[in-house]
Amino acid sequence: MKKLLIPLFAIALLTGCKTANVSDGTSNISIKHDKAFSAAYKMINKEDLKKNLYVIASDEMGGRDTGSPGQRKAGEYIVNYYKSLGISYPKALNSFYQKVPSEFMKKRGGGNLPDSENILAFIEGSEKPEEIVVVSAHYDHVGTKNGVVYNGADDDGSGTVAVMEIAKAFQQAKKAGNGPKRSLLFLHVTGEEHGLFGSEYYSENPVFPLANTVADLNIDMIGRDDPANRGKQYVYVIGSEMLSSQLKIINEAANKRTNNLELNYKYDDLNDPEQLYYRSDHYNFAKHNIPVAFFFDGIHEDYHKPTDKPEKIDYPLLEKRTQLIFATAWDLANRSERIVVDKK
Repeated sequence: MKKLLIPLFAIALLTGCKTANVSDGTSNISIKHDKAFSAAYKMINKEDLKKNLYVIASDEMGGRDTGSPGQRKAGEYIVNYYKSLGISYPKALNSFYQKVPSEFMKKRGGGNLPDSENILAFIEGSEKPEEIVVVSAHYDHVGTKNGVVYNGADDDGSGTVAVMEIAKAFQQAKKAGNGPKRSLLFLHVTGEEHGLFGSEYYSENPVFPLANTVADLNIDMIGRDDPANRGKQYVYVIGSEMLSSQLKIINEAANKRTNNLELNYKYDDLNDPEQLYYRSDHYNFAKHNIPVAFFFDGIHEDYHKPTDKPEKIDYPLLEKRTQLIFATAWDLANRSERIVVDKK
């Protein structure tokens, strides 16, 4: 997650699965005894999350700084993972990569960062393919400093592997003949740590029209706990009712019918001193009036330190949080009508 680098006054100027019904009172989607959902849900497991994270956050990746050889190597691993599952890329791109030019980042305070890439994997919807649900995470981190690798296992290796695991679950449903009604875009963005550059570039150069983007579920640090919640089964959720009266209800229903985590809304406030609503990639969707939910575990003692390593991740909790986000995405992708945007 990006550190808060701009003054607060400036921000003011910015604008075991238990299945049951997941509904906000308007949806006709039910996952009670839904074999398609259950089979896909069970694909999400801590062993695969751990396997992928130990690669993404390994010393070999050199801390995944934007445009670095290590980040490109991590990107290749992500792309090969999608290829192994039979998941492709948006046809308009002709590859999994969306180039984010150095010049674009430089104009926004990115210094001398080299060219980098967003990675986009795509599952086309069966009934409403033009409507897009985005599941996002940044795959960059802060690199190597004075010869010490900052692995970024939680920030944001945890979000990266969660997106990969959610994609696997949806692909399983598709192969079984139960693919999502709406399309799913699995978006791994670059340059978050330097200024949310990858998501900003996508929002200004969208592969799919922003008007057709239903929501963004953004995952940035979901593998640890913070001191205030040590040992609890929880996740912070930020922004879910900022733009839509339905998204928070959908997410809460998905939570109650799955792992029933404690949903903590401490930071879900535009006036919160930490200003977290503005500090990860969901904001570049929200500023275009697209409903968002940001899933987060809090600021812990290894945040942006070389001690943010994969052996410190709580994998059972990472699994549960990933399952919650999958269940929320499942409802968004399969409900009869897309969620409303009825708040400003």
